[in-house]
Amino acid sequence: MGDESGMDNEKPVHRVRLHAFSMGRYPVTNRQYRAFMDDCRVPPPPFILEDAFSDPEKPVVGVTWHEAVAYCDWLGNRVAGRIRLPTEAEWEWAARGGLESKRYPWGDEAPSERPFAGYDTQRGGPERVGRNETNGFGLYDVAGGVHEWCSDFYDARYYCFSPEENPPGPVTGERRVSRGGSWRHGVKFSRCAQRSSLNPAFRYSDFGFRVVLSAVGEPGG
Repeated sequence: MGDESGMDNEKPVHRVRLHAFSMGRYPVTNRQYRAFMDDCRVPPPPFILEDAFSDPEKPVVGVTWHEAVAYCDWLGNRVAGRIRLPTEAEWEWAARGGLESKRYPWGDEAPSERPFAGYDTQRGGPERVGRNETNGFGLYDVAGGVHEWCSDFYDARYYCFSPEENPPGPVTGERRVSRGGSWRHGVKFSRCAQRSSLNPAFRYSDFGFRVVLSAVGEPGG
């Protein structure tokens, strides 16, 4: 986990052990989030009615960290499993797609040197989910589309003292971790180890999330 050639908050590179989990193949879409809105009478996030963001198969954006957690809880009750946001460590492991030593989900070649998708050139905003190639684990859009909320509080120095097994992030903090590139910042944040964070109450047009299902028999499963 981490990148010695990356930012200071990505160091030191270290190994972690994770319990088994399943991750959503795509970020949560408008279609999926609308079911939650209708069932729980949740007000729509901003941007969802704008042409650039309203397509049912585009990732939902403008969702706060708290709303993302509420969606996970709602979905977990419907499928009888523990649905949650990924930890930062889980997200990085999943994004790498089995390429532990590579900087991007596809290898070491930067997206500026290859066809990089994630921006809808016709309507603006993010593309529909699943339009681009998958990584080695079959996940779409981990390097573009939307930044994705993680469950952890953010600490720039967390790698200096994080536990080796299932690191959950700091106990307290003011900001929550986000991972992955977006339609606005694809190149800047598309490395698997790139860390970013945001106030959990903030809403942005390039922030979304994807869900994780804890394995049966594992803690929280």
